[in-house]
Order: sequence, then C-alpha cells, then structure tokens
Amino acid sequence: KHAPAATLTRGWSLFTVHVRRGPADVQDPMWNSHCKLNCIAACIQAKHAGADEALMLDPHGFVATCNSVNFFVVRRGEVWAPTTKYQLHGITRSNVLALCQRHGIPHREADFSLTQVYAADEAFVTGTVAGLIPVHTVDGRPIGNGAGRGLMTERLQRLYAELKDEYVAGGRRDLGGKGPRDLL
Repeated sequence: KHAPAATLTRGWSLFTVHVRRGPADVQDPMWNSHCKLNCIAACIQAKHAGADEALMLDPHGFVATCNSVNFFVVRRGEVWAPTTKYQLHGITRSNVLALCQRHGIPHREADFSLTQVYAADEAFVTGTVAGLIPVHTVDGRPIGNGAGRGLMTERLQRLYAELKDEYVAGGRRDLGGKGPRDLL
C-alpha cells in the first residue's frame, strides 16, 4: 500500500482529543494490538471533529503520539519526536530518527507541549503504510504556512524512499536475528 500522492504533499489535519495515552501499567504502549480502546475512541473523536487523525497527549499533558501513527514536529531546523514512554516504538519512526543521525539533521526525543506544536515550522506523521505524511493543521491551527509539506518533511520523505529502495535492492537476505530497527 502507498499513501496517495496528494496526501504526501498536502498532508493531514490532526485534532487533539481528550483521550490520553496511559502508562504501561494501564496498557503497555509496546503492545500493537487491536484492543486499544483508547486509540479507537481517539480516532472516533477526531473523525467527528473533521480531522484525519487524533493527536493524543500523555498523562502529564505532553504530546505523546497519534492514534495510529507516530508524530513529529520541526522547529528551527530541528526534528522533534515525543519520547517513547507512551507510544509504540514504530519501525518507520526509528528509521526516520536514524536517517536524521546518518545525515546530520539535528533531532531530539523530548517531552513537548501542544503550544510548541502550534508554533512548529512543520509537522509530520510516520507509519508503515503512511511512510511520512505532512501535517497541515492541528486543532484548526495551521502548522508553518499551513500548506502541508515543508522542506524538512520533503527531505526526510526523499531519504526514507532512498532507504526503502536500498533495502529492496539488497534482495532477500538472512537478517541473522536482527529486526527492522537494526537495518541502518
């Protein structure tokens, strides 16, 4: 599956929902299961608000993740990812952070607020099917110029496509017990 070309440039709108991502003793965020009722409720609330995806906060009010994809912002040329305390450690998310490292792109994993999201220059989400999709609005507020894909998101989309092509060109192989996160 691939995201439609228009989605890769225009992107998605997000809506911050009242449903929170809980700690591991409530539901381990590393379990990628179909019984994540909080994520389903978040998705329903976002759809009712007219958004493409739900943005979820952690129990402390910091940005955690989306209901089905991982979330990033770009501020002053630096890529920010929420910490992994309250989200699935996505393969695409890990690969994007590794690409930042490999190509000298400043990046960090940190707790950050919704106010910092609203003031971001760019935002994007990552997922296995989605790849990298820009975010044009959060809660009706434009991110950056509100047009969708910014320069950093476009660069990371290109680098991620090159990484996938490089991997596929290598053909079938014995990974020697390594998983997708170990490929970079």
